[in-house]
Amino acid sequence: MDQDLSTQAPRTRRALPPLLTMSDAAAERLRALYAHGDGRLLRISVNTKGCSGLAYDMSWVIEPGPGDEVVRDHDLTLLVDRKASLFLIGTVMDYEQKSLSAGFTFTNPNEKGRCGCGESFHV
Repeated sequence: MDQDLSTQAPRTRRALPPLLTMSDAAAERLRALYAHGDGRLLRISVNTKGCSGLAYDMSWVIEPGPGDEVVRDHDLTLLVDRKASLFLIGTVMDYEQKSLSAGFTFTNPNEKGRCGCGESFHV
């Protein structure tokens, strides 16, 4: 049975969520770090680590590498390792200050679970 594909309406593609966005608190903290830095950019990647298998890794780099996705949010630039992109689509980076600790946190809709200590996750 031959179908004439030219008469079928083209499929509309669903828009993908942004790769990564920042909360206002994360943007404020990153802006402060950039202001006191030496022009380096924050690079986010995912490494094999911990009891659940994956962990977020952040490092400072001088410039984007060939395997980096450039993310712009809140008029700030940060980099995401292209190999981590599929794990991070739709992730929100936040900055939390608690009584004994402070740091960036990630709310990742792709996570299926975390280890008990919160160090690693799996998708």
